[in-house]
Amino acid sequence: MPRFGPILERSCYARPTAEVARALLGKVLVHGPAAGIIVETEAYPGRDDLASHSARGVTARTRVIFGAPGHAYVYLIYGMYTCLNLVAEPDGTPGCVLIRALEPVAGVEDMRRRRPAARRIEDIARGPGRLTMAMGIALADYGADVTRGRLVVREPGLPQAIEIDVTPRIGIRVCAERPLRFVLRGNRFVSGPR
Repeated sequence: MPRFGPILERSCYARPTAEVARALLGKVLVHGPAAGIIVETEAYPGRDDLASHSARGVTARTRVIFGAPGHAYVYLIYGMYTCLNLVAEPDGTPGCVLIRALEPVAGVEDMRRRRPAARRIEDIARGPGRLTMAMGIALADYGADVTRGRLVVREPGLPQAIEIDVTPRIGIRVCAERPLRFVLRGNRFVSGPR
């Protein structure tokens, strides 16, 4: 596995959701032996954001979003794919960041085995459902503390200057016009419009 920097501390997540979404770009998502550079995120700040799962308040499904920052909110879409969000904001304030796309950097053969339909490396973890499939992230990871354990976010081994583009969120119907999607400028692993 390539060398990565330290695991992000909880304080990195205890900030406004959009700020966390931007800050996660260029960081490395690690799940066991698989790892990828985060190249696309979307912020779901909760409360007045009707696209956020937390907009309806605390439920059995959303309770983790209202808890301590730096935990995984994993849920099922279309009855078959999981999506990974990382909880942001201080404890008690809802907010999470959807991880939309990764640039694979470690465990690529395992990722390819989990995503046999992906012909090109760019397609292995492009899109939130494909990303979790490639990384082996499942509903069992719901609530995982991403500041320790098998599912973590790390600093890159060699930090690089990055440029960020901001767009409206994609794949949703309500509050879609909000500029809360963040992508690494020019990155070929991004899932949607650049």
